[in-house]
Amino acid sequence: MIEIKHKNTGEVLTTIEADTLVGADLREMELCGADLHGMDLSYANLESSDLIEADLRGSNLRHALLMGVHLNNAHLCSADLSHARLGSENPSRAASMSGADLSHAQLKDADLRFVDARSTRLIQANLDRADLRGTDFHSADLSQITAHHALFIKANLREANLSGADLRNSHLNDANLIRANLSHADLSSMHPDTLTALNLAILEGANLSGANLRGISAQDANFRNADLSNADLSDAVLGGAILRRANVAGADFSGVELATVTMEFANFSKAKNAVIPPYKKNLR
Repeated sequence: MIEIKHKNTGEVLTTIEADTLVGADLREMELCGADLHGMDLSYANLESSDLIEADLRGSNLRHALLMGVHLNNAHLCSADLSHARLGSENPSRAASMSGADLSHAQLKDADLRFVDARSTRLIQANLDRADLRGTDFHSADLSQITAHHALFIKANLREANLSGADLRNSHLNDANLIRANLSHADLSSMHPDTLTALNLAILEGANLSGANLRGISAQDANFRNADLSNADLSDAVLGGAILRRANVAGADFSGVELATVTMEFANFSKAKNAVIPPYKKNLR
């Protein structure tokens, strides 16, 4: 028999008639503030349960079913959520974990489609191959995350902190990155036959200073008023992109075709290796 207690009061919230929580059926349970620190919940079914402010630090949630779970302000530092399913193609069935702390958590191959992750902390979390399509990361701290081959398609990363993030070979097509911080992030390609994709992404006012954007595909992306100072854009595909009023001082444009790029009022006089078509006007 396992007693799940409140992390502060010690009150018994529920009793499970089993010797382990591995694969346990914990659907629709009231576990607000539960102490599940370091527990093995792998393959458990926690769908639609209330885990607000629960302590899940260092817990094993590999392959767990977490659709519809409320994890708002929960503590998940160093938890393992590899292959866990929190998301859904139906946004109303996705988990909510706004304000949660997932620093150093493992989220490899996890499904977080349409999850509410506003203001979450994911510092140095591993999101390799995670499905983050439509996930709401507004104002979240994703600094220094590792997210190789992850899908951020149509994700909301507005004002999110992605400084120092390793996003190589990820897809951020049509993502909202308005005023996001991507300073010194690595969005280059790990292999010559694959590209990190930012096509149609909105990066207005974003900070990409010192970022590695070598070889990215950012066709029709909007970099208006973005800070691209000292960024490496060599061999990037920027067809149809908007760099109007962008700060490109010290940015390297080696091998970049600028014919269809909107460049008005950007400071290309301070850019490196930019071959500017003679018909481009209003450059600074």
